[in-house]
Amino acid sequence: MDFSLDDTQRSIAELAAGVLARELDADRTAEAYGSELGYSDTAWKALGQAGLLSLAVPDWLGGEGLGVMETALVLSAVGRHAAPLPALATLAMGVLPVTRLGTEEQRAELLPEVASGARVYTAALREPSIADPVACRTSATRNGAELVVSGTKVGVPHAESAHRVLLPVRIVGDGRGVLLLDPTADGVSMVRTPSSSGAPEFTVRLDDVRIPASELLGGGSDGVAVAELSRLAVAGACASADGALAATLELTAEHLRTREQFGKPLATFQAVAQQIAEVYSCARALHLATSSACWRLGAGHEDPDDLNVAAYWLTEEVPVAMHTCHHLHGGIGVDISYPMHRYYAVVKDLGRLLGGTEHRLDRLGLDVAGAEAGQS
Repeated sequence: MDFSLDDTQRSIAELAAGVLARELDADRTAEAYGSELGYSDTAWKALGQAGLLSLAVPDWLGGEGLGVMETALVLSAVGRHAAPLPALATLAMGVLPVTRLGTEEQRAELLPEVASGARVYTAALREPSIADPVACRTSATRNGAELVVSGTKVGVPHAESAHRVLLPVRIVGDGRGVLLLDPTADGVSMVRTPSSSGAPEFTVRLDDVRIPASELLGGGSDGVAVAELSRLAVAGACASADGALAATLELTAEHLRTREQFGKPLATFQAVAQQIAEVYSCARALHLATSSACWRLGAGHEDPDDLNVAAYWLTEEVPVAMHTCHHLHGGIGVDISYPMHRYYAVVKDLGRLLGGTEHRLDRLGLDVAGAEAGQS
């Protein structure tokens, strides 16, 4: 497959890189993580003014009507800057699911305000000891025109500042669906929990929270919305990691070209060249798997195998590549004021969001087993 960018996609990638380079530097990044919002509101709104937050919003709502691939380019640019922004949560876990699955009324209500950066969205994918939203235990019981919801979600990014949280639930006696939760509703409580990067994450508890049944994403409880939300979140995380690893590779290669030992650049030593080549191979593999998965999702493939390949690569191989880059930087790599630290922390958070290596290997194994069963 040829995943070369077309003119529109190339323009999107260049524009996102330009906006982020202008709006963020190391000092402002550190300051944003420690702010009340937990992200740079100035940079976020600058992305909105550039039209980069509404790429997937339908044109009848003022957006560009584009899709997964174009959104992934923005997320990759955010990853390249380790930018403190709610881009993954809002775009991959909010805008794309609502655009692809929401009713016309839900899209009209939720999507127009995205363009300006005035609204942030997120999704509650994980529960204690449960990494797969399809296996969620959070329950919803029908009570007339309402659903009464109880349960606990963990590691919910930007929950406190979100306008809506996309909430996978098990509807008692009626399948599974995704509810559009107002985080200020009665019965919702949240506690901020630590993350490697400092980005805001929360444990969200729901105690008999009453949500109108009309807030069920797409109006369905057949499990389709939960599965699609999961796929889009994984694709977005892989795109973010793709950008972070590419930037780490560039940073390390530049260090090796300019740092000398025994009067020679580090890059000229054979052992060093072999290690940076392994990082390059890892980066290319992640990029290819992520590009293929995003293209397939955008083209409407229901369950792209490449998505679980990319997710496994992110959780297993990318941390190893990051360790190698730390090693090649020497003591500089562990300095929290040096960009290497931020990239590594972002990748750790993304791997945890996807459930870790063992969970992703299980998912990949199920794909392989299913493919073999289909061929027998």
